[in-house]
Amino acid sequence: MSLYSFGLEPLSCHAWNKDRTQIALSPNTNDVHIYQKKGKEWIKIHELTEHSGRITGIDWAPESNRIVTCASDRNAYVWTLKDGVWKPTLVLVRINRAATCVKWSPLENKFALGSGAKLISVCYFEKENDWWLSKHIKKPINSTVLSLDWHPNNMLLAAGSADLNCRVTQLTTRHLPLLSLLFVSETQIVAAGHDCCPYQYSYKGPGCLEFVKKVDIPKQSSKGNMSAMQHFRNLDKRATDEEDTELGSLHQNSITQLCILEGRKAKVEKFSSVSLDGAMVVWDFKH
Repeated sequence: MSLYSFGLEPLSCHAWNKDRTQIALSPNTNDVHIYQKKGKEWIKIHELTEHSGRITGIDWAPESNRIVTCASDRNAYVWTLKDGVWKPTLVLVRINRAATCVKWSPLENKFALGSGAKLISVCYFEKENDWWLSKHIKKPINSTVLSLDWHPNNMLLAAGSADLNCRVTQLTTRHLPLLSLLFVSETQIVAAGHDCCPYQYSYKGPGCLEFVKKVDIPKQSSKGNMSAMQHFRNLDKRATDEEDTELGSLHQNSITQLCILEGRKAKVEKFSSVSLDGAMVVWDFKH
């Protein structure tokens, strides 16, 4: 696994392009920054600036090369690259609370959007009128939808919400609230959130999702004199200047989003995570 830093700002969400040479991420603002990898460095090449509220979700469709974004302004946009410029199209999501997450389906013919309105908007393109419309899934959701992911069959949808349930399989966990989940195979799910590390779950049959393991390695704590720069970084990332409060995990704050990096949705080999600590981590997944 490997860790990359994009500055001191928290990273609220991210997504990769098809060949993993570019990454779209939001530094917890109403903008999306697109970086391209050159050697060992990441160079910013685009900014998407249509939203008026904080970006809460990004997903990048690999085949159609379209980006979908959502934000606390209750809007979603589908972005298309034309003549080197990303052009936005507004989506009619019809929600009265902030959007919280968004995910393209495997066939890229629709996407799902979660929100604080206790519902999921499944959005699709209507060719006759040349716009994006939505249908709502309301029951039995009782709280804010925090995370979404599609099954490889393009029909089933997993949704995690603030009422401590993960629907489709109806899971209540003993961990802190989960903010993002990801199908890594047809029977395996990885989820992460306020515990600062990913967890693996296995589907064992109707109504049974079993905890497998913590997908992380204990981080060796470092002792010694703390520089002035480290002092201010600790204040910014962990609200303290104490050096010995470092967590025993790679991420030092809540994980906000998980994303596939290598492999097919039915057999993910690597996935990435971004966190409020301003870091991105690439994880290897062994089946």
